[in-house]
Amino acid sequence: MKKVLVLGGSRYFGRGVVERLRDAGTDVTVLNRGSTPAPSGVAHLIADRDDEAGLKAALGSRSFDVVLDQVCYTPVQAEIARRVLRTDRYVMTSTIEVYDQVRTETPMAESLVAPANVDLELPEYEYGEGKRQAEAAFAAGDTPFVSVRVAHVLGGEDFTGRLRHYVERLDAGDAVDIHADPRPSTFIHAREIADFLTWATLADFTGPVNAGSHGELSVLDLAAAISTEPRFRVVEHEASPFSFDRYAVLDTSRAAGLGFSFSTTTDWLGEAVEELRKA
Repeated sequence: MKKVLVLGGSRYFGRGVVERLRDAGTDVTVLNRGSTPAPSGVAHLIADRDDEAGLKAALGSRSFDVVLDQVCYTPVQAEIARRVLRTDRYVMTSTIEVYDQVRTETPMAESLVAPANVDLELPEYEYGEGKRQAEAAFAAGDTPFVSVRVAHVLGGEDFTGRLRHYVERLDAGDAVDIHADPRPSTFIHAREIADFLTWATLADFTGPVNAGSHGELSVLDLAAAISTEPRFRVVEHEASPFSFDRYAVLDTSRAAGLGFSFSTTTDWLGEAVEELRKA
């Protein structure tokens, strides 16, 4: 039986991953700050991952076959994890936003983002850059490492408020702010990314891998799934979430080659909107 440690995993699709790993017969331990209890049948350790001494104390002599890190946002956190955690394989949940500086008109393959120079002295990181540097910190180590670059996640339990922004405004007949020429990106349902992360955790490949449903979507497509008569206002800056001024679509052919079959956004987009309306 594989022993898996999940850092985070207390809400949204992270909890779904923990439950799927448990149901697959895996010996699962969750480590978080204790604000949310672990699902039944799952061991629970309480620690702040930013507190290296506290993390060591909570883990004791434990070692794991795989660590799935759902909450690593900076290279500082990555370096602490590298020093403290004992594992044969490390899987980090990363993001499509590591490609923020890429400019292309074709789907973005993993090779477009190379390991970054890590600057541990920077006081703050933008989300995408923090994730990119965290990937680089792990990749520089000796432990086999996977970074799952996750597309924009949609679903009824989304706590970010991004999809809700559209549902509430368009249901009320209000306009949403968009770029003059909004470009498409890649999305995935919370249920599917939970499936993918479970699969990736139990697999044996290494390196970066993109995760997203087939069927690119622009903000216009999202709005059309919510309202039959959506209203828009074109702005130069501070557009609504998911309005992109550049092509930002993931190439998921590596995941397909490794054996995972993604759904298509039309399979679940309407369902995600209705989930949110009922939430």
